[in-house]
Amino acid sequence: MNRARIAAAFAACLAAGTIVLGPLEAAAADRSPRACLGKAEQRAAVAARRALPLGQVRNNLNLGNRKGVRGDVISARLCTGQHGLVYVLTVLARNGKVSRVTVDAATGAVLRGR
Repeated sequence: MNRARIAAAFAACLAAGTIVLGPLEAAAADRSPRACLGKAEQRAAVAARRALPLGQVRNNLNLGNRKGVRGDVISARLCTGQHGLVYVLTVLARNGKVSRVTVDAATGAVLRGR
């Protein structure tokens, strides 16, 4: 099964409600509360060079890195972290596994990936 078909199947499962991520997101929110930026705030942060553009962060992930995070980014949020802005990415790996990856928005360094 190719990556496009896997991504489409995952999206269909989410839409049908067969994959429930709500409780997982709530548990993650309990561990590290963060406020995510709106569209205008995201554009302002990138323009002020406080955050890399999301496209650049995506390319860095797909080129591979020390933590071995590879796959397609299926959702992304720019949020405030403990030490500045972070991208919280949901990544669909080639094997179909979905993981959450936190990336430093200023440097593109992977902070945490599951």
